[in-house]
Amino acid sequence: MTSKVPAFKSLMIQGTGSGVGKSILTAAFCRWFKKRGVRVAPFKAQNMSLNSFITRDGLEMGRAQAYQAQACQIAPHVCMNPVLLKPSGDNLSQVVLMGKLKCNNNARQYYNNREEHFAVVQSAFKYLRENYEMAVIEGAGSPAEINLRENDIVNMATAHMANAPVLIVGDIDRGGVFAWMKGTYDLLTEEEQGRVSGFIINKFRGDINLLQPGVRMFEDMVKKPVLGVIPFQRDLFVDEEDALPSTQTKNHDPSKLNIVIIRLPRISNFTDFTPLVEDPNVSVRYVWQASQLGHPDLLIIPGSKNTLADCQFLKEEGLQETILKCHKQGSIVLGVCAGFQILGSTLHDPENIESHHRQISGIGLFQMETTLQPEKITQQVCTKTVNSPLFKQSLDLTGYEIHMGISEFQKTYHHLFASETNDPVGSLGICNDDGSVIGTYLHGLFDSDSFREAFLNRLRNLRGLPQPEQAFHFSKLREDQFDKLSDLIENHIDHQQVLDILERSS
Repeated sequence: MTSKVPAFKSLMIQGTGSGVGKSILTAAFCRWFKKRGVRVAPFKAQNMSLNSFITRDGLEMGRAQAYQAQACQIAPHVCMNPVLLKPSGDNLSQVVLMGKLKCNNNARQYYNNREEHFAVVQSAFKYLRENYEMAVIEGAGSPAEINLRENDIVNMATAHMANAPVLIVGDIDRGGVFAWMKGTYDLLTEEEQGRVSGFIINKFRGDINLLQPGVRMFEDMVKKPVLGVIPFQRDLFVDEEDALPSTQTKNHDPSKLNIVIIRLPRISNFTDFTPLVEDPNVSVRYVWQASQLGHPDLLIIPGSKNTLADCQFLKEEGLQETILKCHKQGSIVLGVCAGFQILGSTLHDPENIESHHRQISGIGLFQMETTLQPEKITQQVCTKTVNSPLFKQSLDLTGYEIHMGISEFQKTYHHLFASETNDPVGSLGICNDDGSVIGTYLHGLFDSDSFREAFLNRLRNLRGLPQPEQAFHFSKLREDQFDKLSDLIENHIDHQQVLDILERSS
């Protein structure tokens, strides 16, 4: 078997629809090629996502592509996702080009600038050509959205630009996979069909022998091979783009810490809490109704792409009142980014950046006013904890900021983190005198094993719960997951045929 792909090659993973497994299979191919000595990078021309990541140089990109870069064991770079769309309301999105916020557009406005956006895509892909040996490219949604074809920059337009053979993924767990794949293929133009090199059936359960007759009949119909059947995986996760996966919740176990996360309608960066969800020593639930909260040990208000509208949601659904009741009964309340802003007394949006609300009252657990501003703060942060009601020891951690608000405090609170900019108000993170209300602008803080364990152990001490016999190491789990992804390609894909396809494409 060829262990290294000479010159530059591209392989594109497209799908029959959203959620069929494109992101996870792209990461799987990234790690598989990396393990074979190929300098490989991920690429997605245009990503619509509320989960984003900040690179070392303070640029914003899709979290899924940052995850795929980790699979390649390289630093995430904004050229891996040059166009990022962040929905902020019905038919309205922030347009982020090469990591910087450009404007807010509705769909028609965005499509009117198609040529400008595709030029950005071409320039970004040129960077990958010059710095890597291969790109594994992820498409978006389906290439068969015929009403969107003329404005496409992320599916077949990217495949043509990159001269990439296309593998189409179908999700058999939803049913009708052969019809879905055949219909997708039939709606492509003749030129686009010529670029399709094969199909992958994902999320299969059952006896593979019962599926094989259908595979053979399908191959006879489209004259293209099915290159593999991926079994359904219960224990694999990927940093999702725009939908909270069903695995991101666990039923309450009374013997473990009880953590509740409010599922805001416009929740963003919920990947912040993946380390908690994956930790076998805690119990995590996402809730969206006041009756579901119960009596959590830790209640988290997450990030939001429309802070004022989601704050209004908390009021209308009776969640604000229930959150205050939980806090009075002993729950620790943590707000992250927009959730931090919601914990304050007042939120201002004088320029209607996010919503039609110009001002709204917050929950009021912090005496703090936040004003949204057009300029977005995006930066990676390397910091350490300082002496506070939460921490007595100094713990190193890294995270990143993505927010558009400036917070001002009417009361002095305890700083949680050392600030490189000597910020006098401690907006990286604060808590009240007894540590029962916590707010931070840091995303990704629970990725740090030492910080997360110290944070959770403090909660256990407050609740009289024992510390776990074996600490959970998220960093090790993530590396193990990448290797499991690679094994999917090794064990369930005709990878020699994939390599042959790549050779022919050159």
